[in-house]
Amino acid sequence: MSVLSNFANFKQFLAERVDQAKASGMTEEMITNLAYEIGSFLDEKVDPKNEQQRVLKELWDAGDESEKKTIAGLMVKLVNH
Repeated sequence: MSVLSNFANFKQFLAERVDQAKASGMTEEMITNLAYEIGSFLDEKVDPKNEQQRVLKELWDAGDESEKKTIAGLMVKLVNH
């Protein structure tokens, strides 16, 4: 099963990557910027695999750059809890 096919698996995968980034010394700002870059890549290259991803894509597509960075930061916060 792809990490993208199930939203819970995606969040777990993202949480593990965020933990790894923190352990390697990355700041929250660096992690959020990286999440933004990954979000941009996913938006352009990956079709949503479930309802949650479709909603995120619609929000991403509706937002300007600042709002997309906010979404990326919120995703990082979501998996930190």
